[in-house]
Amino acid sequence: MQIHILSENNSVLNHFLGQIRNVNVHNDSMRFRRNIERIGEIMAYELSKELHYKNVTIQTPLGIKKTTEIEDKLVLCSILRAGLPLHMGFLNYFDNAENGFISAFRHHPNNDDDFEIVVQYQAIADINNKNVLLIDPMLATGQSIVAVFNKLMERGTPKEIHIAVVIAAPEGIEHLKQHLPDTCHLWIATLDEKLNEHSYIVPGLGDAGDLAFGEKL
Repeated sequence: MQIHILSENNSVLNHFLGQIRNVNVHNDSMRFRRNIERIGEIMAYELSKELHYKNVTIQTPLGIKKTTEIEDKLVLCSILRAGLPLHMGFLNYFDNAENGFISAFRHHPNNDDDFEIVVQYQAIADINNKNVLLIDPMLATGQSIVAVFNKLMERGTPKEIHIAVVIAAPEGIEHLKQHLPDTCHLWIATLDEKLNEHSYIVPGLGDAGDLAFGEKL
């Protein structure tokens, strides 16, 4: 698996990452969503450097210009509901992409820290011979992404697979390495220290879905 960690070099990305973690701004859900969207835009730009391009000729009002444009067909697929603001950031840049949405959540059958991933709602474009970008803000245990990936593979065979997350834990990265193809690209805005006893990322930011859309029952 090819891993890209974007916060290793200073940029405005780190500024937005600091804001989404800050408890003093967590009461502003619109600001949180917008910052996640901005992070998605930055990640989309960085990811675009790994895509395939074709030569084209453009007619301008004053002449002809040779340039390049994206050749790959893209499908953006986000995990509901937390992935929606990040999805919009990618869609702002890849505005011709097709889209897919899958719900995945932790089910605690015994009301303890043990859980299983339940995948339910699916609305997915045709992924055959296309570049699939699987989008989720948090990579904690990695079980949700693997479960969604397996569901996606039931729908077809993509050309390339890119996974984009804002915050990752080392445990989640190792889980993906063990269960996903080596040809996958994993794009991480920033890498955190570990998971706690409840399998949440530390220092993390809390629940991305709740911060974006309000607490769930």
